[in-house]
Amino acid sequence: MKILLLVSSFNGLTQRAWCALREAGHQVSVELAIDEATIVSGVEAAKPDLVLCPFLKERVPARVWRTWRTVIIHPGPVGDRGPSSLDHAIMNRAPVWGVTALQAVEEMDAGPIWATRTFRMPDDAPRKSVLYNAQVADAALECVRETVEKAADPTFVPTPLERARRPVPGTAEQPLLRQKDRTFAWADDPEAIVRRIRAADGFPGVRTEVAGVQVNAFDAYPGHLAGPPGEVLAHRDGSVLVGTGRGSVWLGHLKLPGGVKLPATAVLRGRLRGVPQAEVGPYRQVEYTRRGEIGVLTFRFYNGAMSTRQCRRLGAGLRHALRQDTRVLVLRSGECVFSNGIHLGTIEAAADPAAEAWANIRAINAVCRRIITASGQLVISAYAGNAGAGGVMLGLGADLVVARAGIVLNPHYEMGLYGSELHTYTLPRRVGAATATRLTTERLPVDAAGARSIGLVDEVGPREPEEFTAWLYEVAAAQSGTSRWRAALTAKAEQARTATRPLSYYETRELAEMAGDMFDDRNGFAAARRAFVYKEKPARTPAKLASHRQPDAYGQPAGVW
Repeated sequence: MKILLLVSSFNGLTQRAWCALREAGHQVSVELAIDEATIVSGVEAAKPDLVLCPFLKERVPARVWRTWRTVIIHPGPVGDRGPSSLDHAIMNRAPVWGVTALQAVEEMDAGPIWATRTFRMPDDAPRKSVLYNAQVADAALECVRETVEKAADPTFVPTPLERARRPVPGTAEQPLLRQKDRTFAWADDPEAIVRRIRAADGFPGVRTEVAGVQVNAFDAYPGHLAGPPGEVLAHRDGSVLVGTGRGSVWLGHLKLPGGVKLPATAVLRGRLRGVPQAEVGPYRQVEYTRRGEIGVLTFRFYNGAMSTRQCRRLGAGLRHALRQDTRVLVLRSGECVFSNGIHLGTIEAAADPAAEAWANIRAINAVCRRIITASGQLVISAYAGNAGAGGVMLGLGADLVVARAGIVLNPHYEMGLYGSELHTYTLPRRVGAATATRLTTERLPVDAAGARSIGLVDEVGPREPEEFTAWLYEVAAAQSGTSRWRAALTAKAEQARTATRPLSYYETRELAEMAGDMFDDRNGFAAARRAFVYKEKPARTPAKLASHRQPDAYGQPAGVW
């Protein structure tokens, strides 16, 4: 089937759908919803059997939905309508929520139903971005598969909305949430403040005042102290603790009007004199635990961006972990995201962006070297969440690489960067020179199943987070057996002894390229970085995605690497 994905951006959910549909043998192309004229011309060029919209904020032109079957994936259960669906669900403490595939009609979110799924909402207020990439994305992918299956049946007729069963009572059209609807006072209950900020996480955040500065707040957690409402009580690991009277709230990230979203202490620099550093922050960004012969180093960085300071923090954690007398070290992320490489936000906001970018890449390279050269332990890297660019390459230096089902990897560099993280050593070693070149030049995503098929990862574990953690321990325990462990260390030592070039050879060549990108801006890194952090709308769909606009529309059937 020829399927056109009409989307507002090629985000994580869209990438999951793109990978899954291609692996199922469908011809898939992508059109970004730039404006009405572009949408219409794109669909007319594609002439698809089905227009599928896994992430679309714009209205589908009547000229499109009246001619081509067009199905919207809406992040709400049957009957829910409006652009702030997840925000309302989090703020209103909905116990159950869902995703619905509905046909595009004149009235938004009012078309007949093709498929629907429901899921239990987490007991604690989830961050909207985390909920979207977890339960919502899983339910959406099931709806996508069911919709495509039904689209292949010429006798299928979707159920009109007014006759469809509503699994979540009380659903109806809900208004767009604006800042006045999200506002809170610092004397409010801290749990209510956290819930409001998490309902706006990712975008747009909640406007408030911190240390006398008007900001949009993100990344909120309950505090462990109590203090006067609105007073900054402490800071730790980039976060600030703000009093609420009877309690407090940690804010991890802030954004000035027209500015870049950054760690809170970076935004409030110069206004935190006299504010003490707390002994513990909202959560441990880098945490080491041990169970017998197995050590686990878990890192959790907001949205997967790793600043120079965070890379050094992770490097310190690695040094500690590798000094222990365990046999296996598991390097894993939280469930939301593994890593997306260097922190473009802190680079853009730096007084000297080129110098900060250089420091950042050197710091993440130090982490990669430590993973590759670990000699006393067998290292397992575990992609528990999505990863991109240098964040993918970061994990490839381990002895064993595993991934959680459903995650998406983008093992390539964009933004006008050649890339480093010793990928010219680790990537060909895993997938071969030809596939490594294809991955870095075609610059397309690959899901966990596809990554395993090409050798990018060795094994894929369960999708459910707790099941994945249990499975991961079993994998590590199997590797810690005496004979397997000794054989692995012997093989590592032999590989290092017989290497024809030292690691410094690969890093030196990569950094020479990166110097030209970062300091001389030879490939437009500054403009690309700025467009990314300020979320500028692209002028066109990248040619690599819009195969329907190429001479050989849709190219070869997907799934072939």
